[in-house]
Amino acid sequence: MLPLPKFLRGPRAKRILWLQTFALLCAVRVGLWLLPFATLRRLLTQLSRRRRTANLPLPALLHALTVLSRFVPAATCLVQALTAHTLLVRHGHAVELHIGVAKAGAARLHAHAWVELHGRVLIGAVADLARYTPLPLSVALRS
Repeated sequence: MLPLPKFLRGPRAKRILWLQTFALLCAVRVGLWLLPFATLRRLLTQLSRRRRTANLPLPALLHALTVLSRFVPAATCLVQALTAHTLLVRHGHAVELHIGVAKAGAARLHAHAWVELHGRVLIGAVADLARYTPLPLSVALRS
């Protein structure tokens, strides 16, 4: 549970970051339900281009995303990865979004999304990440 009184007494920059993160998580979740994926990605790309002047520390961004994802229904790996990618690019971090697929039986595929910075997984780390084959993002955008 998020201790609201402690949050309200915290630094203003942290409160703004957390509110922006929560709003974006909710927007991405709803966007994935209502919009074609390519449209949502285009909107998120436009949003990430509006750079913030303050380059917030990476751990603060990741912590906010990790904690707040628990409060958004169906905050899947894709919701978290899209939100993280948008926020991190917006705050000046050169991160990469990956969407990968892996076989799960004879006729099924599993998909997973994650965000990397210089080859290090920031969001979406799973034990069997190596089994996912990253799709070229141009292919992922067509679906």
